[in-house]
Amino acid sequence: MIRVREAIVVEGRADKAKLSGLVEGIIVETGGFQIFRDQEKMELIRRLAAERGVVIFTDSDGAGFLIRSRLSQSLPPNQVKHAYTPDVPGKERRKAKPSKEGKLGVEGMTLAVLEDCLRRAGAAIDGGEEAEKKEPLTKADLYDLGLSGGAESGARRKDLQKRLGLPERLSANGLLAALNGLYSREEALALLYRWSGDGGGEALK
Repeated sequence: MIRVREAIVVEGRADKAKLSGLVEGIIVETGGFQIFRDQEKMELIRRLAAERGVVIFTDSDGAGFLIRSRLSQSLPPNQVKHAYTPDVPGKERRKAKPSKEGKLGVEGMTLAVLEDCLRRAGAAIDGGEEAEKKEPLTKADLYDLGLSGGAESGARRKDLQKRLGLPERLSANGLLAALNGLYSREEALALLYRWSGDGGGEALK
């Protein structure tokens, strides 16, 4: 496993699952072209870019480059790095047929190739930044605050996410990743305890 400071933006769930076998860090999926309509997800990516930078790691086919281009246009250039997969013909195992252009995407690459792509992109790897070494928020913290593992956890997460300006459909793991991407552990806990004790429904900052 390697630790990457920047948030990595990929196209789909399978890409995220593949990279999760290599990367310890924040990985955000666009849902393909859904990102063009999902303003909440786009705002999350903007916030992550401002906080820690992003590495755009879409497939090297036409669709991947269109998503990459649209994301790049929406983010300051100094907050973005680009990782590219090599042009390798083939088909991912889970697919019945190759992609339109017959190229392997992120999910079809070996972990060694993916690591090389990230290094070539200039990603900050192996915890070079001091902030990345600090203790992160954990699932246990969410459980203690009723945000995971309880009957009302989903509703509580939805309320918190709305008040933090995060996508309302985040899972507990997604919320954890977003909080760790945007805040230090101390900052996140301060926000969470303030939210837990605040019945006024005000936005949190």
